[in-house]
Amino acid sequence: GGMLAAALLLVVVAAAGPGPGRAQRDALREELLLSPLPNGDMAATFQFRTRWDADLQRGAVSHYRLFPKALGRLVAALGVRELHLALTQGFWRTQAWGQPPLQAPAGAELWVWFQPNVTDVDKAWKELSNILSGIFCASLNFIDSTNTVTPTASFKPLGLANGTDHHLLRYAVLPREVVCTENLTPWKKLLPCGSKAGLAVLLKAERLFHSSYHSQAVHIRPICRDASCLAVSWELRQTLTVVFDTFSSGQGKKDWSLFRMFSRTLTDACPLASQSRVYVDISPKNKEKELLEATPPPASVHEAIVQGDKKTYAVYDLLSPSLFNTSRSLNVQLKWKRPQDSSDLPTPILHAQRYVSGYGLQTGEISTLIYNTHPYRAFPVILLETVPWYLRLYAHTLTIITKGKENKPSYIHYQPAQDRRRPHLLEMLIQLPANSVTKITIQFERALLKWTEYPPDPNHGFYVSSSVLSALVPSVIAMKDMDVEQSPLFTSLFPSSDGSSYFVRLYTEPLLVNLPTPDFSMPYNVICLTCTVVAVCYGSFYNLLTRTFHVEEPSRGGLAKRLANIIRKFRGVPPL
Repeated sequence: GGMLAAALLLVVVAAAGPGPGRAQRDALREELLLSPLPNGDMAATFQFRTRWDADLQRGAVSHYRLFPKALGRLVAALGVRELHLALTQGFWRTQAWGQPPLQAPAGAELWVWFQPNVTDVDKAWKELSNILSGIFCASLNFIDSTNTVTPTASFKPLGLANGTDHHLLRYAVLPREVVCTENLTPWKKLLPCGSKAGLAVLLKAERLFHSSYHSQAVHIRPICRDASCLAVSWELRQTLTVVFDTFSSGQGKKDWSLFRMFSRTLTDACPLASQSRVYVDISPKNKEKELLEATPPPASVHEAIVQGDKKTYAVYDLLSPSLFNTSRSLNVQLKWKRPQDSSDLPTPILHAQRYVSGYGLQTGEISTLIYNTHPYRAFPVILLETVPWYLRLYAHTLTIITKGKENKPSYIHYQPAQDRRRPHLLEMLIQLPANSVTKITIQFERALLKWTEYPPDPNHGFYVSSSVLSALVPSVIAMKDMDVEQSPLFTSLFPSSDGSSYFVRLYTEPLLVNLPTPDFSMPYNVICLTCTVVAVCYGSFYNLLTRTFHVEEPSRGGLAKRLANIIRKFRGVPPL
C-alpha cells in the first residue's frame, strides 16, 4: 500500500509541475503592437505564438498542453507541412497606412503545403477545408476546384522545407466571405488562456468590428528547435490586426488609449505565457521629428529595423512585477506633442491598385498598376492573378507598359481555365525600374452562366479575388541578423534573406464584375399569364363542350306567382 501511494504521488507531482525537461516542450509568447498610422488612425496587431517541441507528423503525440488539440490532430492526420488561414473584413489601404505588418486579402484566404508522403493532395485539401470550415465557423467548404490554384513561384514555405515541389501547394481565396463574431469566438478559444487573461481580454467583439479593417489569421509551420537545426519544433501563430479610425472612434482626436480603442484595460498577463509585452511605436513620424508621448512612462525602449525603417518602440512587460504596482490596470495612453499634420503622407516604396474597365456586358479589361517609388533602386516583383473561369481571358491581349515602353516579364506561367472546373492562373516575374509605374492590362469576355449557377443576388455582381504581389524590397538601412527567439514577434514571421532587402507580400483590391443576368422575374410573369389564359380559355371551352341545353315548357306558375296575382287584383293592376 505504501509503495502504491508513493508511486501515485510521483505521478501527480510529475503531472502537476513542468519539470526542467518538460519546461522546454511548449512555450507561449503574447504580444501587442500599437502603431499610429500616417493619417492619424491607429493599428493594433496582436500575436500569440505557441511553440511546441514535438514531432506532430509521427502521430505519437497524445498529450496537448498549450497547442490546440484540434489543430494538432489536423496537421498529423492530413500530412500538413504548413498552413496559413486568414479571415479579413475590409481592405488595407497601403497608400494611406503604409506597409502592413501582415496583410491579407478581403474575405477568406487559405494556402497549405502538404508533406511529400501525401498521395492524393486534392482529396486532403478538400478534407482540410471542410474541417477548418467547422473549426472556424466559416464558409471554407465552398473551396473547390473552381477557385483553387497551384502557384509555382508566389507562395514559398515560410518554415523549414526540404524541397519546394509546388504540386504539394494549394491556394484559394473566397473574396465574398463575411467575417463576424462567429469566426472570432472559435479563434479566441484556441488561445491557451482563451479571452479570460492576458492580452486577449482586449478582444471585445463589438469594438473590433466597429473598425475600418479587421483581419484574424492562423499560421502553422515547422521551425528549427535550436541553432543546430537537428530537431523540428512546431509553431502556431495566431495574429489579429485591427485599424481604428479617428472618426468612428469619436471626437476626431488623434490621441489614443487602450480604453478608448477596446473599452477595456490590461489587468494581468496570461499565467501560461513565458513572455507578455505591449510595444508602442514612438518613432518620429516626419521631418519635424514630431514625437509621440506614451504614458505611463515605459520601463524600457526597443530599437529595431522593421521593413527597411529604423523604429523605436516603448515596451511594457506585463510579467514585470513593478508594472501593476502603481495601479491595478495598465491603460497605455498616446499623445502627440504637437498636432499632427497629415498633409504630407509618406509613400510606401511598393504599392499597387487594380480596377476593371470597359462598357457593356460582353467584353472588359482588367488593369493593374504597380508603383515603385524608390528613387534609384529597381527590383523584381512576382505577380499572381487568379481569375474565375466565367471571365474568359484573352492571353494575346496581355500588355505590360513601364514609362511608355513594353516591359517583358522574365518568367511567365499561364494556366488557362476550364469551364466549371478550374480558374485562370497567371504568374509573372516583372522588373520594376526605379521611380516608375507599371501598368498591366488583359482583356476578357464574359461567359453566360446556366440559370441555376447564379447566386441569390445576381445583380450584386461577381467577385474576382485580389492580385498577390511578392517582392524583396530594397532596404534604406542595412539590417542585422537577429535571433528569432529574442526579437519581437512582429519582426520574425517572414524569413529575411539578407540585410539589404526585406520581403513584402501585398494584395490589391478585389474586383466586382457584372455578368449578363437573365430577368429572373420573367418566369413569374410567364406563370401568371399562362395561368390566366388557361383559366379563361380552357374554362370557357370546357363549359361549352360539356353543357347540355333543354327547352323548358311554360307552366302555370307556382304558389308565389298565384299569391302575386291575388295581390295585384286587389290593387287593380293587371295580373302577371
